[in-house]
Amino acid sequence: MAVGGGLGAARYNDGMRASASRRRLVRGLTAALLVLLGVSAGGMSASGARAQGTTPRVATPASPAAVTELSALVEQARARFVARDAAGVLAHVAENYRSAGITKPALRQQLLALYSLYEAMQARVQVDQVHMVDGDAWVYTTGEISGRLPIVGWVSVLSWQGEPEVARRQGSGWRLIGFQD
Repeated sequence: MAVGGGLGAARYNDGMRASASRRRLVRGLTAALLVLLGVSAGGMSASGARAQGTTPRVATPASPAAVTELSALVEQARARFVARDAAGVLAHVAENYRSAGITKPALRQQLLALYSLYEAMQARVQVDQVHMVDGDAWVYTTGEISGRLPIVGWVSVLSWQGEPEVARRQGSGWRLIGFQD
């Protein structure tokens, strides 16, 4: 389907309109989980056309095999996050990751800050849908991150619904690349 028309395009365009501060928070924390989360496409207008040209980007549903592969990677990253393994989480993030000003080194700092603040972390992440756009996977997820604070107990850190993030096949696997803004 062409981005900018139809029901799937409406969800795509709605995702583009989220606030900038929410984009940074969601991307930073959820990208650290690997998944492939976020909310706006850097370099794209709300209509879905590339900022540099007028050719619309075409989004097509990913194959069941690609959805299964990406869902498994999301689960691996989630497990590494809960295990407080920053290196394991970041192994799923490309060196050139960039989204809403967040880079891979910034993700590492956010992970380490979370791990120093909370005694334990829990995460639930579900892949809602995957679309292929120009060879990249746009993975939409829903989830929640909780952390245990001393004395206070478990608190919700972040939750999201239907948030997209971009992954690209690099070498033999998928890596989170962000929206490359």
